[in-house]
Amino acid sequence: MTESQEVLDARKAMIAKRFGGGSASVGGKGTMRRKKKAVSRSTTGETDRKLSAAVKKLGATNIPGIEEVNLFKDDGKVVHFSNPKVQASISANTYIVSGNAETVGLETLLPGIVSQMGPELIQKLQQQVAAMGASGMPGAMGAGANDDADSDDDDVPELVDGDFEETSQEKAS
Repeated sequence: MTESQEVLDARKAMIAKRFGGGSASVGGKGTMRRKKKAVSRSTTGETDRKLSAAVKKLGATNIPGIEEVNLFKDDGKVVHFSNPKVQASISANTYIVSGNAETVGLETLLPGIVSQMGPELIQKLQQQVAAMGASGMPGAMGAGANDDADSDDDDVPELVDGDFEETSQEKAS
């Protein structure tokens, strides 16, 4: 029995010598094959680098001086970019808009966005306003019921006689 114990100890020593002892081996001869490849999570820097390489391959050039970009969706929402970076490749018929975007309703951008709207979108907007006016909702833009009350708001206020500074100091007291 002692002989078999000595043989077992010698075998363990030989295996330890051959395969690096008790240290955990990371690779090489005699290690187990890994079951699945570890998925590398790409960083934003790597993604930006790949994107810039694709843009460079298209031959896109920067277009300076664009303050805002609005993309109109079919459901009435608008993807709004403030101060975007815009690049264009005329030969590939491609425009690249990058920057912070927010999806907002058409109503929030309405007064300043009318000049950017196409005829189909303007017609759709007029139909929505007409539907709101026909349903009798208060605050509808085209209702026409409160035209007399709204006309007073358009009047020019009366000017104050004298010096503006004296008048403002009197009101503050």
